[in-house]
Amino acid sequence: MAGRLFVIGTGPGNPEQMTPEAQKAVEASTAFFGYFPYIDRLNLRPDQLKVASDNREELNRAQAALARAAAGVDVCVVSGGDPGVFAMAAAVCEAIDAGPVEWKSVDLVIVPGVTAMLAVAARIGAPLGHDFCALSLSDNLKPWSIIERRLRLVSEAGLVIALYNPISKARPWQLGRAFEVLRETLPAETPVIFGRAAGRPDERMLVMPLADAEAEQADMATCVVIGSPETRIIQRPGLPDLVYTPRFLPEASR
Repeated sequence: MAGRLFVIGTGPGNPEQMTPEAQKAVEASTAFFGYFPYIDRLNLRPDQLKVASDNREELNRAQAALARAAAGVDVCVVSGGDPGVFAMAAAVCEAIDAGPVEWKSVDLVIVPGVTAMLAVAARIGAPLGHDFCALSLSDNLKPWSIIERRLRLVSEAGLVIALYNPISKARPWQLGRAFEVLRETLPAETPVIFGRAAGRPDERMLVMPLADAEAEQADMATCVVIGSPETRIIQRPGLPDLVYTPRFLPEASR
């Protein structure tokens, strides 16, 4: 009899942002597969097995977890944030799609979580209050030309944009180029939010106009949110500014 395979997210990093449903999945699982820092966020019992691997081994990790679950073990695949947003849920589905027939019999439970853009938005106000999209700047799995085309199209469409995987040592130039592309369409005063480690002790929130935004403000722990032309900043004496995108557009009243 096949076991269960839970796919969970630990949230942005604050233990309080991990959902009760994800906590129950951890309690019910025997073996855990995930990237080292994400598994280390869990308080596992001595009888629970930890199988940690590097960040670029998603498909191998999914295959190993499915093989263990198909053998009758209750397994948990661990992501940061929400497992369905640029994370392990898609890798597990890909592995099932291409894998042996017995993997299709595994009881798969994907548990929704709190992704980085939601945590950043909550800390700064409501920048995702109207239409928005999420894009990954990593060109490891898709060509940069596609990323650049999508940036142009969504900025022309007036969507708020949340950028994941903005910069790393292996990809140092993509975020700067993304800002150049967005400046071709968006007003110079469009708010840009650099939300680093939202909810964690080392949290840092920076807001600046697109004209002044620089890639050096971000790292891989940062989610960058670029407002739409309608996004506004509310200045509050003695308190941090609020950034929000109104729920309506001027044309809606016509």
